[in-house]
Amino acid sequence: MNKKNNLKLFYFEYLNKLTSVAKSIDTISLNNAIELITKTIKKNNFIYVCGNGGSAAIADHYICDFFKQLSKYTNLKAKIKNLNSDSSLISAISNDISYDEIFKIQAERYMMKNDILILISSSGNSKNIKKVLKFCKKKKIKTIGFTNFSGGFLKKNCDISIHSKINNYGIGEDINHILMHMMMQFISLNHLNISSKKIIL
Repeated sequence: MNKKNNLKLFYFEYLNKLTSVAKSIDTISLNNAIELITKTIKKNNFIYVCGNGGSAAIADHYICDFFKQLSKYTNLKAKIKNLNSDSSLISAISNDISYDEIFKIQAERYMMKNDILILISSSGNSKNIKKVLKFCKKKKIKTIGFTNFSGGFLKKNCDISIHSKINNYGIGEDINHILMHMMMQFISLNHLNISSKKIIL
């Protein structure tokens, strides 16, 4: 049967591709990212997140899980902010200055020493991602980059690169979303409240 008309075949091919790419990700980089995020939370510094399109939605989901879920199972209280969340501010910067500046201008105002920035970009080459990354490097602010495709500028220039080599936006974004959940659950598992009755996984 033609794959075009066979949902079951396409479904399992999609899952197989997602799984094979996810298994190829460097777990050392993942561990380094988890350690940096945990250290930042424990030192009461801020974690900032940003991305465009589907990556912006993933960035928004970081807030739900790291802000609420960690508090539910652990004594960790993450201070985390999505640079995509203020739509009025983003539209003002975009309209009056440039869309390329939406993250950098916020970073200039908000980010302090020992804060970190998580950047999510399939291509790694979005102009607003490149600009805020350059700002962070100049200010010696640690960055974690999640990329797909070839990884682009973000993969080459972030402090911790978590790259999944896949030329498919859907699968790439799925993997970046899965990694977000996995990291949060792993941190939770290692910092569970004594009173917590629900053990993750």
